[in-house]
Amino acid sequence: VVFSGFSAQSLAARINPTEANVVITADGSVRRGKIIKLKDIVDEAVENTPSVKHVLVVKRTGHEVTMKEGRDLWYHDAVKHTEKPVPPLHVESTHPLFILYTSGTTGKPKGIVHSTGGYLVYINSVYKSVFNIQEDSVYWCNADIGWVTGHSFIVYAPLLHGASIVMYEGAPDYPTPDRWWKIIEEYKITTLYTSPTAIRMFMSLGDEWVKKHDLSSLSILGSVGEPINPEAWMWYFKTIGGERCPIVDTWWQTETGGIMISPAPGIGLVPLKPGSATYPLPGIDVDVVDENGKPVPAGVRGYLIIKKPWPGMALTVYKDPERFKKTYWTRFPGAYYAGDYCMKDKDGYLWLLGRADEVLKVAGHRLGTVELESSMVSHPAVAEAAVTSKPHEIKGETIVVFAVLKQGNNPSKELEKELRNHMRKTVGPLATPENIYFVAKLPKTRSGKIMRRVLKALVSGQSIGDISTLEDKASVEEAKRAFEEFQRITKK
Repeated sequence: VVFSGFSAQSLAARINPTEANVVITADGSVRRGKIIKLKDIVDEAVENTPSVKHVLVVKRTGHEVTMKEGRDLWYHDAVKHTEKPVPPLHVESTHPLFILYTSGTTGKPKGIVHSTGGYLVYINSVYKSVFNIQEDSVYWCNADIGWVTGHSFIVYAPLLHGASIVMYEGAPDYPTPDRWWKIIEEYKITTLYTSPTAIRMFMSLGDEWVKKHDLSSLSILGSVGEPINPEAWMWYFKTIGGERCPIVDTWWQTETGGIMISPAPGIGLVPLKPGSATYPLPGIDVDVVDENGKPVPAGVRGYLIIKKPWPGMALTVYKDPERFKKTYWTRFPGAYYAGDYCMKDKDGYLWLLGRADEVLKVAGHRLGTVELESSMVSHPAVAEAAVTSKPHEIKGETIVVFAVLKQGNNPSKELEKELRNHMRKTVGPLATPENIYFVAKLPKTRSGKIMRRVLKALVSGQSIGDISTLEDKASVEEAKRAFEEFQRITKK
């Protein structure tokens, strides 16, 4: 399963390495009131994918599409005369279940291969532990199925449990900003699993949209995809959960298959700390180490590693075992290198601090983007922030901030100065941004991750590159306009 927002080029780049013979698609999907012509994208992609022999098309929108004779087939015609049910095929536990390509925001996508046996055993276990799924639970994960959260916790784990789930099509804030809250109220959803990016977006819209709806059915709130800053955690807990729903802040990766670090209401809930993913799940042995692989003291940032195998771990990178070994297993021999910064506090709670490669080097000092963004978002006027950098002759890099303000706050020189001082005060003088740009939205992938490389390219005058995973291309244009307006003013 691949993300439906890919360009034809990105789709072909995933089909060709796997030498897929069949592509299953739909004529189109609907997003923000418009038809996304999926079949047209597939048609363009398969012109450059010689392995594809057939394209199976599900009729969703009903708009006219080109069907190539001998290659293309409507799904409803294909299944018309088939026998039901189809007997399952027995395979070895290590037989590949799926190949999932990483999003490509940090370089060439990797085809992560997951097994049939170990992966399914693992996600079956953690789904129960983390979400405490019961017979009367109604579960909603609003990730995209094309990413690993969708694979593991929309498709496979809920099916293994026979869980009642809700799925939806389209954007979270269309046709109105309370679309999600309407869905929760209508379907009496008990478990909501979403991203910090979505939470911060709804924060910026104000509480009135939430207050229109009865969310009392909710019992567990989940967070996934990136570290959640304490301000967003508290808003989620108070405004959405009514201060009664535990937040399961989950850490895991495409490569781990399932959740690794999280509170576990299905086993026993520990006291929660806003912004901490708490402890590893049973059987998961993690540590926080320095550059030399030595454990760091409490309160000191280090690298997150996993010291023992677990059932859901990836088998390899498809057709590139050396890359698998080099990326995950050579940095700290004998351990899996997650590529994330982490800190363990005096109580043993784990605080995820973002990707280790998302680090700025200002005047010889290394500053993490997550720490800087959390500082900016802790100001009461700011809903969301993305931090990047641009080259500087003396300092090496200088900090650049793109900020989305909460409703009722307007951009001004005074606010810009206040935010600059706020970052100096909360992080230190080194964290003083050279530029702050106010925008209405940030460029993100449809899985909710901020595309910092796009912003970095803008402020550095570089090519933006592939933005096929981008949620809303208008966000890039807006960031570009803010940057150009600043340049125009400063040249006067």
